[in-house]
Amino acid sequence: MKDQTITLAAIFQAAHLVQQVSRTGQVDENELTVLVSSITMTSPENTLAVYGGELENVKLGLKLLVNHLGDPSSENSNSEGKKVKDPELTRYIIGLINLERKLAKQPKQLSKLGERIDASKRQIDHYSITSDTLISSFASIYSDIISPLGSRIQVTGEPNILKQPVNQHKIRALLLAGIRAAVLWRQVGGKRRSIFFNRNKIVKTAQQLLNTI
Repeated sequence: MKDQTITLAAIFQAAHLVQQVSRTGQVDENELTVLVSSITMTSPENTLAVYGGELENVKLGLKLLVNHLGDPSSENSNSEGKKVKDPELTRYIIGLINLERKLAKQPKQLSKLGERIDASKRQIDHYSITSDTLISSFASIYSDIISPLGSRIQVTGEPNILKQPVNQHKIRALLLAGIRAAVLWRQVGGKRRSIFFNRNKIVKTAQQLLNTI
């Protein structure tokens, strides 16, 4: 449950950063680094190692998870006391999970994905992980391998911001990081129905993890 919660939090975090870029063109450099770096962690010692080995690195995702799946609270409720959800965030998360399921059923595409990520990893010796070069490389991997799977994620935001290639690349790189998190989530036993049936356990685990940070 701990590993499932960490990986689900990473999906939430990726979706949230996509929102930030699409709406403001801005993103926290450390949070971007953590998620983009996770794409290259193809043989980790454990789940948390994918995110730098520190719970702090998925703190944002854990908070989002608790707020989104947890019980209504005064700061997250409307005047009627009903939980206020973020439908856009939900749409991105469901989209990432669905795309990963399609990817898992296509071994040739999975193989190509591994090859392209390995090629990008060789660039890390020469460029920063969040450099335009590598962000563009990850974005092209998403466009070439993930997008053709179907059920494309329609990102909404400020039109002027979305027109800029640098923002388009960041969004696609973050979506690829979201796919990476969804792969991990499935590998540690995560299932779509478990979000519904194990919701209380997931929220409790996320809160426990937050309390240790």
